[in-house]
Amino acid sequence: MSRAYQGECFCGAVKLEATGTPEVMGYCHCRSCRSWSGGPVNAFTLWKPEAVRVTQGEEEIATFAKTPKSERKYCRRCGGHLMAAHPALGLVDVYAATLPDLTFEPALHVNYAEAVLRIKDGLPKFKDFAAETGGSGEVMPE
Repeated sequence: MSRAYQGECFCGAVKLEATGTPEVMGYCHCRSCRSWSGGPVNAFTLWKPEAVRVTQGEEEIATFAKTPKSERKYCRRCGGHLMAAHPALGLVDVYAATLPDLTFEPALHVNYAEAVLRIKDGLPKFKDFAAETGGSGEVMPE
């Protein structure tokens, strides 16, 4: 039986569940993620869409799409960030902080060319994205 991880927005009006194992976990350093998260780096967990479901408060979810690549979802009541759909990848990013019981095990950094906080952790640092996800595949030094 697959493990289910529970998450919610800041006020608790929206609750969600992610089941199984993320496809990949890592850090994004792009300006958009930094601005959206309010931090120098965003910790992501990418899931297949069928692994993520809203269990309460779906009517409270609003979406903001700065670009067609990311449909960011948040609670209308409190503004709490929940997840982002990435249609071109066919994946949903449930922000690592949204799933407090998930053991975060990052495998890579993306958009490291835009980093404002350098992290020396031995993980691959992609200039943009891995080639299989439409990026250059170029890896940068720590």
